Amino acid sequence: MEQIWKGRFYTEPFLHIGSWRQIMFPETGRDVPFTIENYAFVDRFGRETVSWIRTFESRRRRRFDAYMVYSDARHRIVDYLGSHQHLAVDIDLSVDAEGGLRLRSGAQRFYEGIIGFSFPMLFSGTADVREWYDAAAGCFRITVDVQNRVWGPLFGYRGSFTVDWRPVAAGAVPSHILPRRQERRD
Repeated sequence: MEQIWKGRFYTEPFLHIGSWRQIMFPETGRDVPFTIENYAFVDRFGRETVSWIRTFESRRRRRFDAYMVYSDARHRIVDYLGSHQHLAVDIDLSVDAEGGLRLRSGAQRFYEGIIGFSFPMLFSGTADVREWYDAAAGCFRITVDVQNRVWGPLFGYRGSFTVDWRPVAAGAVPSHILPRRQERRD
């Protein structure tokens, strides 16, 4: 990643808490080695799922895990964040004027065991993600900005990456990709 940034000092505790379940993290930096692993698979509830496992080699190896499914009930993509899929986030997906993918997060729900509630946006952020192919540079580019309407900028990164296509046998998703827990509720 060309740059990983975080918000003001008061965002630090939330970023540390996010690192416990591989959602966000407090490290920042420039030219941080980065990989993203996308795998398509069917989860244990029969939903077609795409992994978005981002690994950052900053001072500490950090991951940001996400698993996208299409929700028939919500009529949209739901992004399950973290290693335990505790946070379910509605995603609005569009294509921007330059042909890039644009993802914007919406309503969020927290799930743990029998507990489930709408996550208050006062304590969370709204993500604005753009990913596109830069033909002149021969790579993909990504920008991620997470903001809170009260607290301001929280976390984000920008950079570029290339793709290494690897054949995978049907259903042979590496174990380090799969979430530790899968959530049924959207």
